[in-house]
Amino acid sequence: MSADPRPGRPLYQRLLIKAGKHVLRWSGRFQSRHSLIPDTPQIDTRVFDWVPALEAAWPEIRAELEHLLENPQQIPAFHQISPDQQRISKGDNWKTFGMVIYGKRIDDNCALCPCTAAAIAAIPHMRTAMFSILKPNYHIVPHKGPTRAVVRAHLGLIVPKQADKVWLRVDDRILHWQEGKVLLFDDSYEHEVRNDTDELRAVLFLDIDRPMDRLGTLVNRLLFALINASPYVKQPLKNLAKWNREANDR
Repeated sequence: MSADPRPGRPLYQRLLIKAGKHVLRWSGRFQSRHSLIPDTPQIDTRVFDWVPALEAAWPEIRAELEHLLENPQQIPAFHQISPDQQRISKGDNWKTFGMVIYGKRIDDNCALCPCTAAAIAAIPHMRTAMFSILKPNYHIVPHKGPTRAVVRAHLGLIVPKQADKVWLRVDDRILHWQEGKVLLFDDSYEHEVRNDTDELRAVLFLDIDRPMDRLGTLVNRLLFALINASPYVKQPLKNLAKWNREANDR
């Protein structure tokens, strides 16, 4: 997620998020010094031993996503859950189906995707997990994630046939998804996504705690506690709970 305080928030929340962004940027330099893995834009998947098992589970995970996509109106746009994403999520072009949000398991959604829920539960130090669904001919404009405390993973689930026309840029690197394969990157670098095809693109989107030395791990635990107590996390959790209640009534 990218932290971009929106005008619709109360003033105190906007100021709190703005101050938090400065702290997070400072912490990024600290995290680079104490990281046990490279802080490069793209990260080799061999640094995590859970990757092969997740890739092996991709057919079952994709099948559960395809079942959800039979009723796309039941899946919210990203900014409907996280208002901070309004700059990069427009209309219903970027939909997300959250199963874990900053460590909080979304039981209703996990129950709809038991194979996916089991696969992500087996990933150590997994902090966020959701299906990320990008409609055809949409551009997620350049942005940066708020912290280097996590590593972003994408498991390719549905990739358009014209794979060269759907891509992820992280810093100066252009990356392409493959179905059943994991991409790892540091989303604190500027990144953007383009889908210049007539097909949707879908991935399993994960945030994993960055492996750190002892001091770095301690600092990151404090950082996550602050983030979890902030409107940046609390508001999306409230919005998702409300969305699910209303979806059950539809």
